[in-house]
Amino acid sequence: MRPWRRLLVPALAALPVLIVLLGLGTWQMRRLAWKTDLLERIDAAEAAAPLPLVAAPQEPYAKLLATGRFRHDREALLGIEVRGTAMGAHLVTPLERDDGRRPALLVDRGWVPLEGMGPVAGRIARPDGVVAVTGYARPAQPRAWTAAKDDAANRRFFTFDPAAIGAGLGLPAVEPYGLVALGAAGGLPTPAVALPRPTNPHLGYAVTWYGLALALLGVFAVWARRRLRDQDRE
Repeated sequence: MRPWRRLLVPALAALPVLIVLLGLGTWQMRRLAWKTDLLERIDAAEAAAPLPLVAAPQEPYAKLLATGRFRHDREALLGIEVRGTAMGAHLVTPLERDDGRRPALLVDRGWVPLEGMGPVAGRIARPDGVVAVTGYARPAQPRAWTAAKDDAANRRFFTFDPAAIGAGLGLPAVEPYGLVALGAAGGLPTPAVALPRPTNPHLGYAVTWYGLALALLGVFAVWARRRLRDQDRE
């Protein structure tokens, strides 16, 4: 039997593994190109002027501008978040648009300490009149079975479900999405300061998969060399 024929079965066994590893690495490279393009579009959107919010936003992570009047009498708290040593939540306030014909828009104005909703509530800015809010769209959040139960009577919500929040606040209609306000840190509420950016670990993943493929080739080459050398000695 020719020496190389004894390597045929192990080589055929290793080949599918090699193909899978190379395929996973190539897929991660494609994901890297897609994610890089997305991050570049987010950077461009952040540097540009906000787009008027005239309909349901289609572009994810777009910077938007909505105008209207805040209904501070219908504000609510969403979730729970610790910052430093303070327990807090996000202040959600309905925004009634200027034309009055569209449903109210729930605006996440930013983080507030829970103690700030009590005797020191005056620290929280509540602008009157027509305001212009710059932010980004937030889709409705699926309700997880582990999520805390909403307390509509006390206007405490733990899942961003615009329909449920709107009903709990006694609003006749709300948009099926919300707006996360953007602004400068330093006051209350403390808004988001930048558009959200997804992580981009795909280069590391690609290097890992390609590295495993290269390691597989190296291990097989060393094993095959020793196998052939042992056969020569027989």
